[in-house]
Amino acid sequence: MTTAAAPFRFFDLTVLRTRRLSPSMLRVTLGGPGADGFRAGGRDQSLSLFLPHPGQSDPVVPVAEDGTWFPAWRALPENVRAVMRSYTVRAQRLIPDGSTEVDVDFALHGDGGPASRWALAAAPGDRLKALGPTVADNSSVRFQPPKDTDWVLIWADETALPAAAAALEWLPAGTPARVWLEVPRGEDQQALDTAAKARISWLARDEGAASGLQAVRAAQLPEGTPYVWIAGEASGVRALRRHLVQERGFDRRRVTFVGYWRRGLSEEQMRVAESASGADIAA
Repeated sequence: MTTAAAPFRFFDLTVLRTRRLSPSMLRVTLGGPGADGFRAGGRDQSLSLFLPHPGQSDPVVPVAEDGTWFPAWRALPENVRAVMRSYTVRAQRLIPDGSTEVDVDFALHGDGGPASRWALAAAPGDRLKALGPTVADNSSVRFQPPKDTDWVLIWADETALPAAAAALEWLPAGTPARVWLEVPRGEDQQALDTAAKARISWLARDEGAASGLQAVRAAQLPEGTPYVWIAGEASGVRALRRHLVQERGFDRRRVTFVGYWRRGLSEEQMRVAESASGADIAA
C-alpha cells in the first residue's frame, strides 16, 4: 500500500483509556476529534497504526497532498519515522455525544517489541495516526463467508484473537462453527460473545496444548459446505491451509488465510519482502 486513497485515509487518534484483558492482551481505546469519519466494517477489519518513538509527542508520517506516504516515510531514519504495525479494530462505538471510540487489542509479546512497549506505556492523551477506512464496506475486511456456507472453521493465534472474537460476534445466530484459539497462557482465555453455535477450543502453549495444525488434523469436522478463516503467524497459517486444501479436500476459494506476522521479521520487513514477491499483505 503506497497511498491512502479512498475509502482509506489517515486519522489522528488520541488514547482515551487502556485496560488489561489478560496477561498477554491489552486493550487501548482510541478516539478524539480526529476519529470523525472512521467507519469500521466489523469482523476482521484491519488498519495500520503509526506509533511515535519514545520522546516523540506525535508519530512522524509525511503525507503528500495526493495521499502518497510510503516512499517519504521509508526514506526517513528508522529512529525518526513512526513505527508502523497492522492491527484489528476489535470494536467501534458511537457514543451519545456523537463521537467515536475505537478499541484495539494489543498482543503483548515476550520480546517487548516497539508496539508492545508503546501499548504498555500508553496513557490518556497520547497521540498516534491510523490509516483506516472511511466506509464500512472496504477491502480490509477479509472475513466473508459465502451465502451457501453451512458451517465455519476459525483458527487464530493471539495476534488474530481480536479479529476472531469480532467475527464470532458477527456470525448469524445458530451458525455452526468450530473454533481453535491459540494463546500463550491459560489465563489468556476470554469470555467471547456469540450467537453462533460455536464449539471453541482454547490451545494454551504454557499448558502443553497441541498446535492448531495438530488439533484441527485430529478433529472430526462437520458435514456440509465450509468456510474457513485462519490467521496468525505466517508459517502456521500456510501449514494449516495445506492440510485443509490438500488433505481434507476443501475448496481453496473458501479458505481465507492471512499471515498477521512472520517469525523473525518485523512488519516493515514483512511488507517489503511480500511486496517484492507479489504476495498478499495482511493490511
